[in-house]
Amino acid sequence: MSNTSTEIRFYHLQTQSLDRALPALVAKAYSGGHRIHIRAANDKIAKNLSDAIWAHGQNSFIPHGTDKDGSAAHQPIWISANEENANNAATIIITNGAEISPEAAKDFTLICDMFDGNNGEAVNAARARWKNYKEMELPLTYWQQNERGGWDQKA
Repeated sequence: MSNTSTEIRFYHLQTQSLDRALPALVAKAYSGGHRIHIRAANDKIAKNLSDAIWAHGQNSFIPHGTDKDGSAAHQPIWISANEENANNAATIIITNGAEISPEAAKDFTLICDMFDGNNGEAVNAARARWKNYKEMELPLTYWQQNERGGWDQKA
């Protein structure tokens, strides 16, 4: 991957689970007009993330769909175990250790990699992904979740 316009952000979950932290991050990006692809490791996780987004905030609506729902092109937020950019998003959020191929990564200007900081395997896998992106000379930032559920940039 030689797309130096692709930015990579790592989000180190510490105080909240993915299903609690992801909807807030997605809501913020969506309110900023971003189209987002959420890459889940499998279809079951995709459904769980969709359910978490539906349950987020009583006064907020975050339109989204999954492979099961279809019509990806009409969804501003698409949750899938596939890496294909079916909803023409500029941002992809990678979850649960799912990966993205260098070829697919070229479709996105922002790649967010969310990982569970309380899981040693997940942390080690994130370090390996960080190293790979670094070797590709892509711009990287590292965000760590704070006790308020917000994010502090650490690198």
